[in-house]
Amino acid sequence: MTAPGAGSGAGSEEPVTVTDRRRIDPETGEVREDSAAGPGPAEAEPAAAIPDPEPSTPHSDEVADLTAALQRERAQFANYKRRTEEEKQGRVAYGKQVLIEKLLPVLDDLDRAREHGDLESGPLRAVADKLAATLTGEGVVKFGEPGDVFDPELHEAVQNDGSGSEPVLGAVYRSGYRLGEKVIRTAMVTVTDPAPAAQESGPQDAPTGAQ
Repeated sequence: MTAPGAGSGAGSEEPVTVTDRRRIDPETGEVREDSAAGPGPAEAEPAAAIPDPEPSTPHSDEVADLTAALQRERAQFANYKRRTEEEKQGRVAYGKQVLIEKLLPVLDDLDRAREHGDLESGPLRAVADKLAATLTGEGVVKFGEPGDVFDPELHEAVQNDGSGSEPVLGAVYRSGYRLGEKVIRTAMVTVTDPAPAAQESGPQDAPTGAQ
C-alpha cells in the first residue's frame, strides 16, 4: 500500500533541465554550432563606441565672440594706459624744461659773480651751491669750457681766431646746458686753434770733448 501523498508528490516534481551554453565543447574542443551556445568572449560585450564631438551650438559661438571682444577691450585699455603714462611723463619733462630755462639767466649771473670773486664765501655762495646741486639732481649738465673741442651741435661760435683744422673753444661768453640727453641751450664761445704742445725736454747738452 502506498503512503498517502507519496505518489502524487513524486508525480508533481518537474525535471531539472541544464543547458550548456558554452560555445566550445569541453570534451571535444570543437566549436558548437548550436545557436543556444552563449556568445564568445569577443561577442560578450560590444566595444564602447567613441562619442562624436558635440556640434557647435549658437550658445558656444556667442561665448567665443564675447571672449574675443573682451580680449580686444583689454588690449585697447592696455594701449590707452600706456599712452596716458607716456603723455604724463612728457608733460612733466616739458614743465621741468620750462622752469630750468627760466633759471638759466640766474645761473649766468652766478657765473659772472664767481668770475669776479663774489662767491668765495658768504651766504651767496651757499645759495649758489644749493641751486647747482638741485639742478644737477634733476639731470641738468653744464658744458662749454675753454680748450674743449668745438662742436657746432653744442657751441655757438661768435668769433673764429683759428685756422679751422682742429678748432677748440677759446673764450666762453655763455655756458651751455643739457637736460638729460637734450640740449636746452648751446654755449656761446669763440673758436681758436689748440695751444702748441710744450716741448718735453730742453736742448741736449753738447758732448764733452776728448781729453
